[in-house]
Amino acid sequence: SGAAAWDAAKRKAFANDLTRPQLLAVSAASNRSKGDQSPDLWQPSDKSSWCQYGRAWTTVKSHYGLTVTDAERAMLTTMIDTCAA
Repeated sequence: SGAAAWDAAKRKAFANDLTRPQLLAVSAASNRSKGDQSPDLWQPSDKSSWCQYGRAWTTVKSHYGLTVTDAERAMLTTMIDTCAA
C-alpha cells in the first residue's frame, strides 16, 4: 500500500532495513495463512503477539510513508491497545 511506485534503490533499502522490524519468525503454517493480507484481514492467532505485531506494522508504515486504510487503522489501534502501559 504505497510501495508500488518505489524505485529499485528504495526497494533495496526497505529489504535490507535492519533498524525497523519488518519480519517476525513464525511457523510455516502461520506464514501461509497470512500471505500478503493487512492487519484488518489477518491477525496473529495468539493475542499476546498483537502488541508487537501492531507496533512493527505501524513503525514500518510510518517510516516509509506507506498508506493505511481506515479498516487497517482500526485493527492496528485494537492491536496496539493490547500493549502494556
